[in-house]
Amino acid sequence: MPHAVPPAAPAEDRRSPFVRLAELLAPVAPGRAPLSAAVGEPQHAMPPFVGDVLARSLAGFGRYPRAEGTKAFRAAAAGWLSRRYALARPVDAEREVLVLNGSREGLFSAAIVARRLADARRDFGGRRPAMLLPNPFYAAYAAGAEAAGCEAVILPTTMDSGWLPDLAALTPELMARTVAIFIASPANPQGAIASPAYLAELLRACRAHGAYLFSDECYSEVYLGAEKPAGILEVAGNDVTGALAFNSLSKRSSLPGLRCGFVAGDADFLKAFLAFRWVAAPQVPEPLQEVGVAALADEAHVIASRDLYKAKFDLADRMLDGRFSYKRPGGGFFLWLDVSAAGGGEAAALKLWRDEGLRVVPGGYLARRDLTGANPCDAYVRVALVQDLAACEEVLARLLAGLA
Repeated sequence: MPHAVPPAAPAEDRRSPFVRLAELLAPVAPGRAPLSAAVGEPQHAMPPFVGDVLARSLAGFGRYPRAEGTKAFRAAAAGWLSRRYALARPVDAEREVLVLNGSREGLFSAAIVARRLADARRDFGGRRPAMLLPNPFYAAYAAGAEAAGCEAVILPTTMDSGWLPDLAALTPELMARTVAIFIASPANPQGAIASPAYLAELLRACRAHGAYLFSDECYSEVYLGAEKPAGILEVAGNDVTGALAFNSLSKRSSLPGLRCGFVAGDADFLKAFLAFRWVAAPQVPEPLQEVGVAALADEAHVIASRDLYKAKFDLADRMLDGRFSYKRPGGGFFLWLDVSAAGGGEAAALKLWRDEGLRVVPGGYLARRDLTGANPCDAYVRVALVQDLAACEEVLARLLAGLA
């Protein structure tokens, strides 16, 4: 069923969910030694070669890095994409890949460029341009949309829709003013994996109206079953017009502090994006790109990390069976738990902190209100299983003790 545009969110909904969480918990002393499962920061062991690669590359810190990235890094990213996905043709490393200071920076900046290109090519007929976001969403999507002067229109995701936006919401009226759609697969936080058919339909809708599809694929290698998430570039085929894939080494290689990622796809968009990046975006030091080259060439550390995530969800399968509407997700490393029986996300987060010293994020902090004025994620908490197996078992034990 088509969805109308929701009302503007109040100012407090636009703050970082972690700022809001800190304020929520500040007046309350933790009941036990603090244990955080709030931040999606991978804490698996770094690949063993990182130090050696940095040591060999130190001279690169003495040069300003180029905005597009080194030839070696762009070739490594293009090569990895060709190995990982069933692409119709190889990615052109020179024209179809740019380095990013992490995918978050790229997703934010791309929104600004998309709006500039849309203003030059499209007539919105006096209507306010829009960018479409899943609800809940990664905060960088909304920040980018609003920095671009677009309305951030949220698309509901529910258990019934498979935790992905309902494609029926993409009415011609809405798409006529849409500049870009953000999609994450696996989804953050629910872990849903979009099928190739779903991504293809989303891309067709974007192309029919001259919009861009920003595919956030940073969890692409954290899949928990046999199904590898599809990528937008393999769905696009020979012609990648309108399709942009964003990825990073934060989740794939457990290197969140490296701040190194890439975007690949539509060459015309990337040409404009590069011009913007030369004057406005942070560059990635060459030694960090060298680490990226080595990481993209190695799959052993990725497989080991994925196996550890699978083991943690095996624990969750056993310990949470029948509780909180838990179902093993297709990918990602978050639990998305219905804690309405404990009073909802905020009440549960407070109780877990006060009684168990466990820090989790209220689901409503990751979302916005719908047309009814209610936040559809208020009933949930997000729990990040990012530590080692023993620590994650302790997270689950405290969760159960606190919400029993």
